Amino acid sequence: MIVDHLDRAGRYAALGPSFEQAFAFLRAAHLETLAEGRHDLAGDALFALVQSYHTKAPSEGFWEAHRRYIDLQFIARGAERIGYAPLHRMRLESHDEPRDLSVLRGEGDFLTLTEGCFMLLWPEDVHMPGLHVGSPGPVRKIVFKIAVSAFQAPSCRFST
Repeated sequence: MIVDHLDRAGRYAALGPSFEQAFAFLRAAHLETLAEGRHDLAGDALFALVQSYHTKAPSEGFWEAHRRYIDLQFIARGAERIGYAPLHRMRLESHDEPRDLSVLRGEGDFLTLTEGCFMLLWPEDVHMPGLHVGSPGPVRKIVFKIAVSAFQAPSCRFST
C-alpha cells in the first residue's frame, strides 16, 4: 500500500507504463467534468471508474480485496477515510470471481485521504473505502483498475 499526493506521482512511474498512464490521465483530464462511469485507457488491462457519492459510516462499510487488479484510488474532490489491513491478518468470507471482489473480516487501521491524494492497493492490501471523516460528505473519486497480469515489477541487480 502506498499513500501519496498527485504532485509526487512521478516517483511511481518506474512501477510500469500502466501507472505512468494512469497518473498522466489524472494530470490531463478535467476531473470535475469527466463523465461518471468506466473510461478505458487500455481495455481490461487499465481502466478508470469515475464516481461521485456521499461517504458513509464504518458500520456501513466492508473489508475488500481484489485478486486480478491493483487499485489506484484518487480523491478528486472531498475527503474520505479508507481502512487498510494486510491480507494475512484477515479472514476470507467470500469471493466473487466475475466481480473480482473478496469480502473479508478482521481489524485494520484507517487513513484519511484528501483532495489530490491517492492510495495504491495491491491484491494483498485489504481496504474499506468510502468512509466519512467526522460526518458524511460528498466525494468525487477516480479508481483505476490496473491488471496484475500487466504489472511488471522492476528488476533489481546487485553487483558483487
